[in-house]
Amino acid sequence: MHYSSTRGGVQGYTFEQALLSGFTSDGGILLPETIPCVDKVTLQQWSSLSYPELVKKIVPYFVSEEEIPRNDLNALLDRAFEKFTLPEVVQVTHLNGSLNVLELYHGPTLAFKDLALSCVAHFLEYFLSRSQRHVTVVVGTSGDTGSAALESVRGLKWLDLIVLLPRGWCTAIQELQMTTMIADNLHVYRVAGSSDDLDAPIKACFLDSEFATRHNLISVNSINWARILVQIAHYFYACLHMSPDLSKTVEVVVPTGACGNVTSGVIAQKMGLPIKLVCTVNSNDIVARTLKNGDYSTSDATVQTLAPAMDIQVPYNMERLFHLFTDGDVDLVNSIMIDLEGMGIAIIPNDLQNKISDAISTYVVDDAGIKSAMSRCWQENTYLVCPHTATALHYHYNNSISLPRVCVATASPAKFEEAVVAADLQPQPTESILNLKNLPTKFKDMEKQHDWEAILRKCIEDITTRVEASQKN
Repeated sequence: MHYSSTRGGVQGYTFEQALLSGFTSDGGILLPETIPCVDKVTLQQWSSLSYPELVKKIVPYFVSEEEIPRNDLNALLDRAFEKFTLPEVVQVTHLNGSLNVLELYHGPTLAFKDLALSCVAHFLEYFLSRSQRHVTVVVGTSGDTGSAALESVRGLKWLDLIVLLPRGWCTAIQELQMTTMIADNLHVYRVAGSSDDLDAPIKACFLDSEFATRHNLISVNSINWARILVQIAHYFYACLHMSPDLSKTVEVVVPTGACGNVTSGVIAQKMGLPIKLVCTVNSNDIVARTLKNGDYSTSDATVQTLAPAMDIQVPYNMERLFHLFTDGDVDLVNSIMIDLEGMGIAIIPNDLQNKISDAISTYVVDDAGIKSAMSRCWQENTYLVCPHTATALHYHYNNSISLPRVCVATASPAKFEEAVVAADLQPQPTESILNLKNLPTKFKDMEKQHDWEAILRKCIEDITTRVEASQKN
């Protein structure tokens, strides 16, 4: 298996090269050059497998035995899931009113990002320790990715991690999860802007190919293919749980931000999994506008909502979806992305928009809808959900069921006290959340008047200087 850029300028990457990449030099992001198929007989044989066992089945389709021998890969994946509080790692909870919830948040930072990032960290450790190469990971976060990334790589020898978080846009708990994560290889910046704003200096550093190469820059946002890869297992688990004999298509309702998770679902579809995807979004509705009427354009401003991980204007994995649904038409992908990046608007051709909407439908939920879904779920089940999960539940409560349906729960409600209180419900903090408020913090601020790119470059350069000095000694 090899990997190529969505824009055609980079081809033939190995899994290791894809793992150790961010944005490619042509401005694109990586996808496998072919999508493997899994036949129905094999899928049915997988129906009784646990989530970790499914990950062990799926990852080898995309990682060759020559790069990671199977025994090494299985051991690596076992270690990746050791910190999860649920023995089976994920589970489907069946509630009243035919509501089924796929709980993906039982990792150390209480969000679905833990599932993929725990594996990505072990992939990185495997390759970097073997080559004794140091890398600097740069991450922009809307909330959950930052804390999951920090936790997964804390204290690792061969990498430093820089996280930029949007100050005041995350919940207080999300911010504390990041600013209390202290280790010599962790560097946290609070930025006076939205998550879209902080992506700009990060992308500028990656697109400076000489700088990115000099300092061994990589990303573990869902830009990173390995994140997308591990998340494919979510859909196999959900589908095989809801329809073990595969006699029915399963509808999977996915709270959606940058479309990384949904991209994993589309790849699962193309591998042969009978699923229908629904993207639920908040008031920042660029994904819905793109899929419904081909309007891929940013709004004048990002709206701050009760579901902060979805408060974005640039869902960069849409580029992967365009590539997947045009069978790799890099000229068309380039044209769309040049328009978006140059003018803030791109019109999606009707045939492409129709292909995507046949596989993925969308649904918009405002803050009032989020609160009402949280409240209704509690009243009917004494079951608390996070505001992102609530967008999926709102869809469930307002759309008749024609297929087996499962709603994806992306994070624990314990991380979102503000939304829980706004819904007139009682927060249920975990012990780890309660402890956060007593821990020391470590971070730096990037104010509006600062040159964010210059600050980021200086941090990266300082890391390289330190690493090179230590290697000489």
